[in-house]
Formats: sequence, C-alpha cells, structure tokens
Amino acid sequence: MNYKLFYFFIFLVAVSGAAYAQNGASSDELFQTARHAAFDQKDYPKAISLSKQALAKSSDYSDIRVFLGRVYTWSGKLDSARAAFNYVLDKHPDNDDASFAFGSLEYWNDNSAKALQITNAGLKFHPQSKDLLLLRAKVLNDLKRYSEASNTLDTLIKEDPGNTDAHALADRVQDNASVNKIGVTYDYIHFDKEFNAPWQLASLEYGRQTSLGSIIGYVNYANRFNTNGVQYELDAYPHISKTFYAYVSGAYSDNVGVFPKTRAGFSLYANLPASFEAEAGFRYLHFTGDTWMYTASIGKYYKSFWFNFRTYLTPSNSSISQSYSVHVRYYTGGADDYLSLGVGTGISPDDPRNIILLNNGNNYKLMSNNVSLAFWHTFKRRNVFFVTASLDHQEYKFQTWGNQLDLGIGYLRRF
Repeated sequence: MNYKLFYFFIFLVAVSGAAYAQNGASSDELFQTARHAAFDQKDYPKAISLSKQALAKSSDYSDIRVFLGRVYTWSGKLDSARAAFNYVLDKHPDNDDASFAFGSLEYWNDNSAKALQITNAGLKFHPQSKDLLLLRAKVLNDLKRYSEASNTLDTLIKEDPGNTDAHALADRVQDNASVNKIGVTYDYIHFDKEFNAPWQLASLEYGRQTSLGSIIGYVNYANRFNTNGVQYELDAYPHISKTFYAYVSGAYSDNVGVFPKTRAGFSLYANLPASFEAEAGFRYLHFTGDTWMYTASIGKYYKSFWFNFRTYLTPSNSSISQSYSVHVRYYTGGADDYLSLGVGTGISPDDPRNIILLNNGNNYKLMSNNVSLAFWHTFKRRNVFFVTASLDHQEYKFQTWGNQLDLGIGYLRRF
C-alpha cells in the first residue's frame, strides 16, 4: 500500500471538508470565526479572508465591514481600511463604530485634520458618544486647539465623571489650554526640637506653552538656619510623540547651604494603554560634592482617582539608599480640582522643603517618614488656589529624630 498517496488523500478530504464547512457557514458564523482568528490567534490574513467570505453572503453587514477595516488597519493596509470605512459611512453616515474606527486610523497616522472632520460628522448623530468625544479631544489637542479640547473633555467628564482616559488627557490639555501662567507659593515649616527657628520658602513662577512643550521658570526663596537664599530654576516638558514626553530641569544658587549649588533632572514619560503612565529618569545635586539619584514611577487613572507609586535610588560605595512614596488624588472636577493624599519614606530630591538634608557630608543616608494632604480648586476657570499640609518624622543626623509640620498655600493664574 502506498501510504504517501493515502495520507495525501486524507489531507485533500480534510481541506475540502473545511472549505465546504466554511462555504456552508452563515455570515454570523464566519464573523465569529474571523474575530477568533484576529483576537485570539493574531492571524490577520485569516481574519481578512473570513470577513470577505462573510461579506460575500451579506454585503451590507456593517459590523463585519467595520471589523474588516480595523483588521486592515492593524495589518498596515491603510487604503483598504479607508475603503471599508468609507463604504459603511456612505450607506450609513450615523454608524458611530465606523466613525470612531476611521477617525482613530487618521489620528494615529498623523492626519488629525481628517480625523477631526470624521469625528465631528459622527458626533452630529451621536453627540454624547464617549468614544467620539474622547477621540475629538485627542485630535484637537494634537492640532493645538487646546481650548476646544478642554471644552470637549468638560462635556465628556460631565457625562461620565469616572472616565479615566478623559481625566488623564485633561491633565495634559490643561496646561496647553492657556499659553501663559503665573504662580506664587509659600511654605512655613515648624520644627518641634531640631531647629529653633522655622524655615520659610516662597516661589514665583512663570510658564509658557510653546510648540515644543511647556517651559516654566522659577525664582525660589528660602530662609533656613536663619540664612536667606535664592535659587533660579528652569523646567521644560518637551513633547516627543503621542506616547512620549520628557521632563528636563536645571537650577542654580550662590547660597550653598540654603540650596544646592546646582540641581539637574531628566525623566522620560510614556502614556501607556489603560490610562497608565510610566516614568524613568535621574536627578543630580551638587553641594560640595556630587549626588546622583535615579527615579522611576508608575501612575494609573481609575474612575475619579489617580494613583502614583515612585521610588528614588541613590547608589553609594557600600549600599543603595531607597525612598518610596504613594500618592492618591480624588478629582472633584477638572484637572486642577482634586484632593490629594501622600505617604512616603526617605527624602525626595524633587521636594524643595527637605532637599537641603541631602547635603549630608558622608555616606549615611538620612531616613524620613511622611504624610501629606493637598486641596486644589479652580475658580472662574483660569484661577487655581491650593493649600497643602504635611507632617514628617525626620532624621536630621545619625539616630537624631524630630517632627516637622509644613503648611503651604499657593495661587496660579492662567492667561
């Protein structure tokens, strides 16, 4: 018996049976099989083939054709995807799934003007569509029409207060919505025993939105150890892509002992799916010697909450000093309306209150346990008031501990 011919015959029968089964399947059955191929098997060519077979049976089945357009998009066949979406919208201009999928295609392929046209057309039929409103805000933000993006997000958040993606985008749009901002802050720090005189800190800032991202300049004042000092600081948040942006910072002061002589920082941020944000970077301080610290954080929006976990790692000759903090915000309105709670250990190089304690003079890393509260509130849209309070159980030198209470107040004006 010729086994090769036998097995070949069995193969032909199997293939013919499968083809017959597919030809005999309904358009709904083919659609479900195509979805399984795309989502579970990541087999896009098979999903495309099955979708075409389903459309041969039901050419006006819009759900299948929109799905086919999505698979074409994922496969990089953008012209075929556009043809599928246009086919649906020509026959059914009120199809919100087609509008969203088509608009998303153009947005992610740097054609935001076309994406805005598509989403606006879809919103005429579905003015409360959460997907279309969020996409419209993203497109307007990309087109630098920040005020319109902010208004669209306000509408969406009123409809869906727990929309985490809307809150995440609102944070980024808020600074962009106004070209300029000025602000002032003041902190009063009381010690229960370590220092006889309180510390006082004040800061004046001016920020401007540019085509590359926001730039903020600060003049910082501090009175520590009965000594006055001034620091000059410049921060920038350049946009790199729709996913990435950066933080770049530098500061200088002649008053070493009240401030570090120089301070620098860099972080790369990534806006991730499911309303996550990740960061990695470094901080550099110079008093009389150099200190390098490395930081990483992960943030997550969930309904009206924002959660953030951060760590700072400081290598030394014998060990790595570690600092951790967790912050939670509860949004009561827009991006500048929230209550905040933070708990942490260690000293942060981004915290102006205790940064001077990192000037330790030896390899021993001071410890700290702290809790903080903040309340931010927007008044007449462009005015932001905030108050802060924190309590630190702080080690000031080896095994010498004390408590410090910080009360702060601030104001921002956008214009």
